[in-house]
Amino acid sequence: AGEERAVAATKTYTAQLIALALLAAAWTGDAAMREDLVQLPEAIARALSTEEAAREAAAFWWRAVHGVVIGRGFNYATAFEVALKLKELTYIVAEPYSSADFLHGPIALVEPGFPVFLIAPGPTFRSEMESLAGLLREREAHLTLCSEDRTLLALADVGIPLPPVPEWLSPVVAVIPGQWFAVSLARLKGLDPDQPRGLRKITETR
Repeated sequence: AGEERAVAATKTYTAQLIALALLAAAWTGDAAMREDLVQLPEAIARALSTEEAAREAAAFWWRAVHGVVIGRGFNYATAFEVALKLKELTYIVAEPYSSADFLHGPIALVEPGFPVFLIAPGPTFRSEMESLAGLLREREAHLTLCSEDRTLLALADVGIPLPPVPEWLSPVVAVIPGQWFAVSLARLKGLDPDQPRGLRKITETR
């Protein structure tokens, strides 16, 4: 993957995901998983083309001081990564949630215009995500949604289309528009995404 130069490490995160996917395919000896991995470079290239849609979403969020990022299943971790990038680069208090956990209390935060970034690729939780997106629309949240499903995308204020990939690989492509989103929002706010305040490339933990 080459040298990671960004303080808010993005290449490192993606490289770790791919390394884990390669290990899983090698460990199981599953030919179908290896075939899935062959599709990944093209899917990543297509996901990189989501910058414009991510910039459109950022245009709403630039005045926000807080918001939520929601994922589920394989993309629960994606929600945490996108929320972290928003905190690091834009200084927004972005909280990550599982879609299940969000319904058990935090949904009380939602009022008209409340910013939500929903990550919803793959079929496993599609009906739950569609139900949540509908509920967020009823409460007039501002919804940015990443998915390959057109029905879900139609429920969003800003829909970011993802390339279809096997669900177990979806975190690799789903995180990319979230990273674009954080970078775009930082630039809109006049911040330098390469020099987040108070951050260093290496932090000693004692």
